[in-house]
Amino acid sequence: MAPIIQVKEALTLVKSQSVLLIDATNGPNAKSNYLKKHLKGALYVDLNTQLSKIEDDVSQGGRHPLPLIGDFSKTLSELGISPQSHVIVYDNNKGANAASRFWWMMKSVGHDKIQVLNGGVQEAETVNFPLASGIEKTNPVAPYPVESWKLPMASMEEVEKATEDKDYLIIDVREPGRYRGEHEPIDLISGHIPGAMNIPLATNLDADGLFLPAAQLREKYEKALGHRDQEHTIVHCGSGVTACHTLLAISHAGLPTPKLYVGSWSEWSRNDKPIKTNEG
Repeated sequence: MAPIIQVKEALTLVKSQSVLLIDATNGPNAKSNYLKKHLKGALYVDLNTQLSKIEDDVSQGGRHPLPLIGDFSKTLSELGISPQSHVIVYDNNKGANAASRFWWMMKSVGHDKIQVLNGGVQEAETVNFPLASGIEKTNPVAPYPVESWKLPMASMEEVEKATEDKDYLIIDVREPGRYRGEHEPIDLISGHIPGAMNIPLATNLDADGLFLPAAQLREKYEKALGHRDQEHTIVHCGSGVTACHTLLAISHAGLPTPKLYVGSWSEWSRNDKPIKTNEG
């Protein structure tokens, strides 16, 4: 199943009631905005409380560490998701916050039928996707059978070793100004991990905010990866959320999924690790 679905195809599936919609929009007032307006039938999932296990000490795991696997299983159960469910997830930020994170987590527990809505809620409204307000009815199911995260991840220690190993590629998906250390709106220190290549997640999209065609993404990332396989490629962002947008794009391109550094810049920058800026 393709990891990305077009809005017209999704609308057809929704009308036949054969899919479960998830709204993973994150940001200020995300839940209240969902209650005011969302795609009809979509259930809300919260990045901070359901897709993360946020700790007081951000230096240990970053701003959005993964939840315990048992807690995620409970979340899926409460949403009515079973291993057989066809799930479509969207957000209001072109899949970057936090639909792609939910997609990655679902793939990482072995779920096959999970897709991200291309263009998100904004694109859905262009085809008159039915909208609703308030709380949607849920139909909880048995706990989702999971034991561990299956997709590859990199620890901070592995990332540090990778900075000195030319066989590795570290991809930083943040926007160029943050990468260069010109400004840092969220974390305490600006800059980037030494040796990291900046491939902003926005370059995964066309001028309309839709994912580039698979063939174009494949050419782009094959050129960036060179000879490296997914075990020697690490993708990160600020806190392990928007990096999943690039992992989704790479999967859409038909390439194996690289490692996700969940702690990302929020963890690295708080541990006295080497930091580079555009000055060197």
